[in-house]
Parts: sequence; structure tokens; C-alpha cells
Amino acid sequence: MDDTETTRGLLLANAARLFAERGYDAVGVAEIVDAAGVTKPSLYHWFGSKRGLLDAIVEERGAAFLGAAAAGAGAEADVPRGLELIAFALVRAARADPDFARLRLALAWAPPASEAARSASDFNARLREALEAWFRGAERHHGNMRGRSRAFALSFLGVLDARIGLELAGEAALSEREVRELARQFMHGIFS
Repeated sequence: MDDTETTRGLLLANAARLFAERGYDAVGVAEIVDAAGVTKPSLYHWFGSKRGLLDAIVEERGAAFLGAAAAGAGAEADVPRGLELIAFALVRAARADPDFARLRLALAWAPPASEAARSASDFNARLREALEAWFRGAERHHGNMRGRSRAFALSFLGVLDARIGLELAGEAALSEREVRELARQFMHGIFS
């Protein structure tokens, strides 16, 4: 990696960490460049603005979460298995990148008109759509699910995000058994 790529990477990593620790609005450009050991012109060269930096973090580091949301592809007929695959993949993604996982959760609840929420809106929509698409696929195999794919996707993501958030806060680590139970409890709600 050359020096310019190193600079870009340092900015991305330090900004993600700082945004995750204190929130996007609480962190200034000067703090980001100081933490990265670079100058403000470097940040503006690579990202154009603090918002551009956040956009790049969401796009690049969010890819693992979008992939996780699609982890159940091919398992639509086996709802318990598909839900487990998705749940485990999202938990693994959060554990692999806890800074982005915290930031993603904060951005999901940012005030809708805020710069942070606008930056994450497309990503959040793609994440929800990936889950909704899985539930639409499951509808083809389970008639009692018809017409509820959006509600199921939002609820499942909400349950997972709550548990992931508690784990990231050090409140309640998720065991393999608990992830499996979470998926099964949700599945029983679908079929009841």
C-alpha cells in the first residue's frame, strides 16, 4: 500500500472509531485528522468533506453487513435454517467490525433530517431490502407469510440489532445457543 492509500485507510479507520465512540455530530474534522496523523487537506482530498468520509465508511464497511443479510439465500424453504444463517452472519459481521456495527446502529436511529441519517439512508434501505427479499422468497413456500415480508424483515432486524447492541455494550454476550434460539423464537412467531 502506498502512502496515499495508507492516509486514506488511516482516515477511514480513525473516523469510524471516533464516530462509533461518540457519534458523528460530536466529532470534528480536526479530531479525525489528528487521530489519523494527517492534515485536513488530506481528508478533503480523499473525501471532500466529513460527510464524504462518513459516506465512504458506510459504503465500504457496510458491505459485510449487506452480505450477512443475504446469508440465507437458498434456504427460503427452510425458514428456521435461513433465519439462523442470517442471524449468525449478522452477529459475525458485528463482531468482526464492532466500530462499524456501533456506528450502523447509531445511524439507524439518527434524526431523519440529520446529515448522518441522510448518509446512511441508502445503506439502511438496502439492508432492509435484502432481508425483505429473503422473506418474500420464504412466502413462496409458506402461504401464511404472504404479504408480511416487510413487517417480518423490520422486526427480525430490530430483534437482532437489539441483541447485537447489547453485546457491543458489554451487557449480554450472545452464545451460539442464544443466536439459534433467537432465530427459532422469531420463526415460531411467524408460524403462530
